[in-house]
Amino acid sequence: MQDFDAGRLDRRRFALLLAAAAMATPSIGLAEEGLRSVGDVRKASGGVFAESGALRPLQAGSDILLGDLVWTDVASRAALALEGGSDIFLGAKTRLKIDRFVAATGGRLILGDGALVFDRDDSLPKTDIKLLSAFGQIGVRGTRFFAGPSKGVFAVFCERGEVHVAAAGARRVLKAGDGVDFPVKGGKPSAVQKWGAARVEKAFASVLG
Repeated sequence: MQDFDAGRLDRRRFALLLAAAAMATPSIGLAEEGLRSVGDVRKASGGVFAESGALRPLQAGSDILLGDLVWTDVASRAALALEGGSDIFLGAKTRLKIDRFVAATGGRLILGDGALVFDRDDSLPKTDIKLLSAFGQIGVRGTRFFAGPSKGVFAVFCERGEVHVAAAGARRVLKAGDGVDFPVKGGKPSAVQKWGAARVEKAFASVLG
């Protein structure tokens, strides 16, 4: 099994992922919409930053812009509220690209380093949001899930709702209490398995503190 280091995700692989996403994004996207706000920062501790051409330090109340690359420093945390009711919590040393986002229909986010918790209440209108990483794609509508390092590998855990994970031609559907591991980059996710309470608590604590 390949060791997973949250702070040392292959930068070249992340850059290629960003480039591929940009090529797949319609040319009218960011240019037509400009640097519009798609949400704001609810909480920020330690060093939290965003970049859409210019580097900006973030604090509670700061706008999150379409196209932003948001990241946290060592021992830092951030809580982001996106339009339409989707909340994203970032753990330390995490990088997240707001690649494409429309509140009514969904969007595409790209996770580089680190870990996050995504939360969207099931009572809200369904929206098609995809989270891309170097390990695979996660599809969500209304749910709460964790994605990031756990027990030495990249992993995804569904706390509530349903999560669809796809990688290397394999698909997994996670229900509440289910998780999958990615032993290696570019490989298939493990079989769906129930996570114990201790692993769940540790994973969420790594993001929420």
